[in-house]
Amino acid sequence: MNSGQLVIKQILSLIPKYEFDKLVVKYKGNYKVKSFTCWTHLICLCFGQLTHRKSLRDIVTCLNSQKAKLYHLGIRCNVS
Repeated sequence: MNSGQLVIKQILSLIPKYEFDKLVVKYKGNYKVKSFTCWTHLICLCFGQLTHRKSLRDIVTCLNSQKAKLYHLGIRCNVS
């Protein structure tokens, strides 16, 4: 039964965002980044792993096919 969250969102909830953000600041991961942040990158790569995608193009195509659900995943920018 659907509990209201996507499966990938449930898995990402296990990663403490505060700790992740501390590491991003420590290693300057978002230096000169305009929209595609480290958190968004992590979401996309986790999605690729969970759905057994073979390439970056495959990940982008699959994510863009469900644009209405990207906001609920935490992806606020265009995936290209």
